[in-house]
Amino acid sequence: MGKLRFRQVHLDFHTSEKIVEIGEAFDPKEFAETLKKAGVNSITCFARCHHGMIYYDTKFPAKHPGLKRDLLREQIEACHAVDIKVPIYITVGWDEYIANRHPEWLERKPDGSPYGSGGPLKAGWKTLCFNTPYIDYVEEQTIEVLEKFGDEVDGLFFDIIFQDPCCCNYCIEGMLKEGLDPENEKDRKRYANRIVNEFKKRMTATVRKYNKNCTIFYNAGHIGPSIRESLDTYTHLELESLPSGGWGYDHFPITVRFARNLGKEYLGMTGKFHKSWADFGGFKNQPALEYECFMALAHGAKCSIGDQLHPSGAINKATYELIGSVYNQVKEKETWCDDVEAVTEIAVFTPEAIRNDGIRLYPSVQGAYRMLVESHYQFDIVDEYVDFSKYKVLILPDMITFDAGLLNKVKEYMGKGGKVLLSYKSGMDREEKEFLLKEAGIKLVGDAQYSPDYVVAGDAVKEGLLDTEYVMYERGLWVKPSEDSETLAEIWNPYFNRSYKHFCSHNQTPVEKDSGYPAIVKRGNIIYFAYPIFSMYKEHGMKAYKQLVDNSLKLLLKDKIVETNAPTTAHININYQPAYDRYIAHILHYIPERRCNIIDTIEDVIPLYNIDLKIKLPKAPAKVYCAPSMQELDFDYEQNYVKVVVPEVKGHQMVVFEF
Repeated sequence: MGKLRFRQVHLDFHTSEKIVEIGEAFDPKEFAETLKKAGVNSITCFARCHHGMIYYDTKFPAKHPGLKRDLLREQIEACHAVDIKVPIYITVGWDEYIANRHPEWLERKPDGSPYGSGGPLKAGWKTLCFNTPYIDYVEEQTIEVLEKFGDEVDGLFFDIIFQDPCCCNYCIEGMLKEGLDPENEKDRKRYANRIVNEFKKRMTATVRKYNKNCTIFYNAGHIGPSIRESLDTYTHLELESLPSGGWGYDHFPITVRFARNLGKEYLGMTGKFHKSWADFGGFKNQPALEYECFMALAHGAKCSIGDQLHPSGAINKATYELIGSVYNQVKEKETWCDDVEAVTEIAVFTPEAIRNDGIRLYPSVQGAYRMLVESHYQFDIVDEYVDFSKYKVLILPDMITFDAGLLNKVKEYMGKGGKVLLSYKSGMDREEKEFLLKEAGIKLVGDAQYSPDYVVAGDAVKEGLLDTEYVMYERGLWVKPSEDSETLAEIWNPYFNRSYKHFCSHNQTPVEKDSGYPAIVKRGNIIYFAYPIFSMYKEHGMKAYKQLVDNSLKLLLKDKIVETNAPTTAHININYQPAYDRYIAHILHYIPERRCNIIDTIEDVIPLYNIDLKIKLPKAPAKVYCAPSMQELDFDYEQNYVKVVVPEVKGHQMVVFEF
C-alpha cells in the first residue's frame, strides 16, 4: 500500500453534460510535466462526477456525451510515467444522471420532499439514498474501474458519504422491519448511521476482492468521533477543510488534533480557490496557501490542494505556478515532517463525542482551541476512547455532561494524578440536574439570576488582569462550593437585569455588589468555572476570559512544554520524530483577516525576529538548527528546558533539536 505522498492535488472534474468538446485540449505530456514542475506527486482524478458523468470507456450509458477519449486512462498513464500516483474519484451521494432517472432513489424528508438543492427550480445536487438499489450501481461501476485499470489503481476516493435521516419508502420499510419508529427522529438518525456504515463495509470488502493494496477513503467533509464505528474500512484519512470554503480557519487544526490519534495516516485538504470548490478564476493568495499547507505539516499531516480541471481538459498553468510556489517549499521541509508524533500536555474533550446534532465545530471547542493555541499550549482534541493518562490536564469545556462510563473514566484519570479544568454544565448528568463529579466540590443552586453579571478575580488568578470587575456576557450558574474548596474568583451582581421595566444607559446594568457565589472554584486538582467561558471567548473574544483560563491552568500545570515571548498570533507546535530521535518546533506566523464580508484570507507575511523559545525536553540536545536552512543556533539547557533565540520567522520556521 505504501505511504501517503506529501504533495497531492484533488482534481475535481464535475462537468455538466450540457458542455460539449470534453477533454479535447487534454495533452498527456503537458499534464504530467506541469504537475511534475509544480512538485505534485499524487493527483486524484475522476471516474464519475456529481453530474453522474463517467470519464473513461465504460459499459454504462453515463459516459459524458462530449467525451471522445479514454480520459482517465490517459491521465493515469501520463502520471505513472513520471512517478505521480493517481487515486481514482467516485461520487456516491450526489449523481444527477441517476437522480433524474430514478427519483424513487432520492433521500426524502418526512414531508416527502427530497434532500438536496432546495427545489426543482434551484441549481444544485440532489441527494441519493444509500438504502436503495442505487448502491448496486455504485458497486458495479466501482468493480468496472477495478477490473479495467487493474494494478494501476493507486487508490479509491468515495465522495459524499453521508446519509440524512431519510423517509423514502426503502428506509421506512427497513425501519419498520427493525422495530424502529420512522416518526422518531432519533430512530431515523440511528438507522441512517447504520446504513452508511454498512455501505462502507460492503464497498471495502468489494474493493479488496479485486485490489489488495490500493488506498480507500470515504469523504463526508468532516472527521469526528463517529468515524470510529467504521474506521477499519479506511486505509487513511483526508481532512477536507477549505478555510475560505465554509470550513473556516479553526476547522482543520481542531479536527486534525482529534484525527491524529486514530492510528491512521492522514492529510489536510485545502484548495487553490479564493473561495470554495469550482471557483473558476478564483486564486488563493500565496501566503494563505502557504499557511494552510505548512499548518498541515506542523500537525503531522501530508498536503492536498483542490483544483478543478477545465472541461476542455487543458491544465491551467497559472494554477500550478501557484501550487508549485508552495509545494516546492513543502518538498524542502518534508524530511522533518514525516512519521512524527505530537508532543502534548492537555486534552480537550469534544462535545461531538456525546452529542448527535450534526454540529462540526462547537463554540466551546473553538474557544478552547483559540485560548490554548494563542497561549502556546500543546494539546489534543479527544473523546472517551483516548487514554487520558497521556495528558497532565483534561479540559471539559462548557457542555461535557456525564454518563456512568465517562464519569468513571474521569475519576480513574484523577485517581492517577490527572488534573481537570471544567466549566459551566460539564460534570453534570445528561439531564443537567446535578453535578456527578463530586470531587469538584460544587453543588448546583441554579441559573444565575442576573445576566450579564460580573467577575472579580482573586489573587491566585489575577495575573495580567486589572484590579476591577469584568463583565460576563453570557449567563452562568450559581453553585455552592464545599467547605474544603477555594474560591478563586467571585460573581458580582448588577443592580438589576435590563428590561423595559428598568434599564441603565446603552448596555448592561453596572455592578452593584458581591453575589455570594463563586465564579471559579478550586478543590485539589480540579478547577471549575461557573460560566460557559470557552464559548464566551469564541463569541465575544474578551482577553480577560482567556487570561482567567490561562492563570487557572498555571495552577494545574507547573511545567508547560513551551515558554516564549512570541505574540499570540504565532502558533507553535512541537513534534517528535522517533526515527531520528529529534524534536521539531514549528512556528507559524500568518494572520488571517476578514477583508470582505464572508471569508478570511491572508495577503501579507509579517516576519518575527529574535523569538525567545524555551522547550521542555527529556535531555540536552547535541545541536539545534533551523530547517531546512540548516543554520545552527546557540542554545542553553537548564532544568529540563532548552533555551534558544530564533533569529527570524518568515511565515513558517522549523527549529530542530537533535540528540
